[in-house]
Amino acid sequence: MLRKIILYVVLFLGIFTAGYFAFLYNASYSEGLRSGELIKFSNKGVVFKTWEGELSQGLSGNKIFAFSVLDNDSQVIEDLKNLQGQYVKATYVERYRTFPWWGETRYFVTKVEKEKSPIFGK
Repeated sequence: MLRKIILYVVLFLGIFTAGYFAFLYNASYSEGLRSGELIKFSNKGVVFKTWEGELSQGLSGNKIFAFSVLDNDSQVIEDLKNLQGQYVKATYVERYRTFPWWGETRYFVTKVEKEKSPIFGK
């Protein structure tokens, strides 16, 4: 009898854990757009190398949007490298949680486009 209870508890915990991680991998909390000057984009990390960046959304740089890019989004990575220092519009997905091999933030940019700066008109 005790063996059966332990088996059911272990089975329940295994199914719950698998469901939790499946949810985190596939669910998104929100989606949206952010615009600003791309001030930083780098590949960093010791064990897991992840792509991290920052958009400045204010004149004095006091409003920073930090984001990550998944390794399999190679087109987004190339676009961000080429648009460094320019005004861009970024499409992003916000996740509930992140994993060390995904990135440091919960915001993941999925598309980036050059945009006309509202300040300088370029």
